[in-house]
Amino acid sequence: MRTVLRKLGFYVLTAWVAISLNFLIPRIMPGDPAEHLINQFHGKLNPAAIQALRVLFGQPDASLWSQYLSYWHSILTGDFGISYAYYPADVGTVLGQSMFWTLGLITACTVLGFVIGTGLGILAGWRRGSWLDSLIPATTFLSSIPYFWFAIIIVLVFAITLNWFPLSGGYSVDTTIGFSGDFVASVLYYAVLPAATIVITSVGGWLIGMRNMMVTTLSEDYVRLAEAKGLSRRRIMYSYAARNAMLPSLSGFAMSLGFVIGGSIVTEVVFNYPGLGTTLFKAAQAADYPLMSAIFLLITVMVLIANLIADVVYVFLDPRTREG
Repeated sequence: MRTVLRKLGFYVLTAWVAISLNFLIPRIMPGDPAEHLINQFHGKLNPAAIQALRVLFGQPDASLWSQYLSYWHSILTGDFGISYAYYPADVGTVLGQSMFWTLGLITACTVLGFVIGTGLGILAGWRRGSWLDSLIPATTFLSSIPYFWFAIIIVLVFAITLNWFPLSGGYSVDTTIGFSGDFVASVLYYAVLPAATIVITSVGGWLIGMRNMMVTTLSEDYVRLAEAKGLSRRRIMYSYAARNAMLPSLSGFAMSLGFVIGGSIVTEVVFNYPGLGTTLFKAAQAADYPLMSAIFLLITVMVLIANLIADVVYVFLDPRTREG
């Protein structure tokens, strides 16, 4: 428990530093968040309108400390201001609408790719030299292809040439949004190609990494001791070999979950999927500083939470990390 509390304190401190940097960096840049919107009017705004925009989208006249306190108040209350790109919607509403799509597709497919790749890697390492080893060259080749290029190829073949799946979007525009059978079926139908892109391009890395770690772990003394004691092969494979071989993959999986929003940008843009990746892309195009700041904050928090969970799981999986 002492180890877990110490790690929790470290991540709380890291979160404070990261959030403070997220506040400070945009404010030390030249100009202010309202500058981009004002420039779009090419000097046709009168001074009163310019001041009104500055008040609406920021507080350039307030002290840095006052802005810092207001920023923390916004984080604790979930009020991140007005979005430029989706004006007059507020940032919280935009995040709430797009987060559902990213968590439902990108996160689920990342977990699915990890489970499939790790499971195949365990079997390939346990039965090295079998037909499972023949999967490694194919999956490694697919994982080495840039996933945005692979997404374009999938769209070209299955959406344009064969016309089996829709070209882009998250659901049919003719379907009413809600928890109905038609809407769920439409969402799943539109998610086939993006999901296939993520899973196929991610399985290879997990497979070869887990397979190599299994081969290394099987030569350890504790595995040989378990075999000498006459334990079942299934128990040796999962409780002794796979449990220890999975530790390096677990750290990589935590990082992949943390960066799921940033990594989803290209995939969602190719398929025009209405998730956080597409939202961040549009926010960058429109110089939507409040929305970008909120998404960067979300990425920071997700990375820290994912790594904290991985460290806690590490403590329970590997007794060597615990304090006496």
